[in-house]
Amino acid sequence: MVAAIGRRGELGFGNRLLFRLKADMANFRRITAKTPLVMGRKTWESFPKRPLPGRPNIVATRNLDLKAPGAFVFSSLPPAIAAARAMAAQAGIAEVSIIGGAEIYAAGLEIATHMTLTEVEAEQEADVFFPQFDRKAWREMSAVRVEMDADNEEAFVIRELERRV
Repeated sequence: MVAAIGRRGELGFGNRLLFRLKADMANFRRITAKTPLVMGRKTWESFPKRPLPGRPNIVATRNLDLKAPGAFVFSSLPPAIAAARAMAAQAGIAEVSIIGGAEIYAAGLEIATHMTLTEVEAEQEADVFFPQFDRKAWREMSAVRVEMDADNEEAFVIRELERRV
């Protein structure tokens, strides 16, 4: 799972991201390069250009009439994950990336083994939040702090987490 959240777990407002963080976006591209991307309908619709290039885009939605040119559409997360895993295996890739939104993250927390969580040191008005989770169930593998600058409107920490077995 890959997410950027504010201090209170804020993810978005009005179907858009809350923070403009060039370093985080570069990290997102690096982490998700070539991995199948699993997302919900609202996340799909939030992209200014779709699909995200260079990797399969997989949308889990209850709206089976969704027109998503360039994406694979599934009725729920389990078949979307199964398809993503099959695509990854066929390409010789070990992981898939769950990239949002809130409902997909909540369901994905049950099955995720790794999480890249960008924790932004700011609060924003939000209508979508990352689900609460037991941090004791996760081990921090790394943490990289990025200071606010011309390309990053807030300071943040990118944490690589691994589920404890």
